[in-house]
Amino acid sequence: MKKKILLVVSILFGLMFINSGLNKFFNYMPMPEDVPENMMKVMTAFMEIGWLMPLVAVAEIVGGLLFITNKYRALGAIVIFPVIIGILLTHIITAPSGLPLALVLLAIEVWVIIENREKYLPMIK
Repeated sequence: MKKKILLVVSILFGLMFINSGLNKFFNYMPMPEDVPENMMKVMTAFMEIGWLMPLVAVAEIVGGLLFITNKYRALGAIVIFPVIIGILLTHIITAPSGLPLALVLLAIEVWVIIENREKYLPMIK
């Protein structure tokens, strides 16, 4: 049962990151109207750094695709981890209203890392 729940959560998590990454390239989801002014400044600064958003988008798409597959989920968790930290810090510092969702994403990430901990041991030996 635990494996089935993890599979469903991983598929939803991966699809969410794939969608987010594709949106950075194609801008098909409109920005909410109630975005705080500080967040708009941060997003404008990110857009001015020409290579940053495409890099994050590629990490989200690749990480999301890897996260969906059982065989490469551990690798996908490592690829997405820096993005999750960025999301968490952004919501702690700039837009606290999104913090609950960021914490849920972090919890899923940590769960997958813990479930795959034996795959990471050769890296630290």
